[in-house]
Amino acid sequence: MIAKRVIFEGRVQGVGFRYTVKDLARGFDVRGWVKNLPDGSVELQAMGEKEELDGFLREILLESPVAHHIRGHHSDNIPLMDGCVGFRIER
Repeated sequence: MIAKRVIFEGRVQGVGFRYTVKDLARGFDVRGWVKNLPDGSVELQAMGEKEELDGFLREILLESPVAHHIRGHHSDNIPLMDGCVGFRIER
């Protein structure tokens, strides 16, 4: 199992980005959250088996209805998120 933090940049707020990501998470065995950041970007923290997490991120970046709003992204590996259940939108 691995965990990643991803920052999405572009026109990713006010376009249903977080709700789309939450909906996409249902199709993968991943846990975590997504939230808007004050600078207009969106932060995702998610964990799962490498193949599941990679597939989830690939879906967001390349095949989702909001993919065209993403102008850039960067990701880092983070420690596993103990006690994280499901996938949610953080406020």
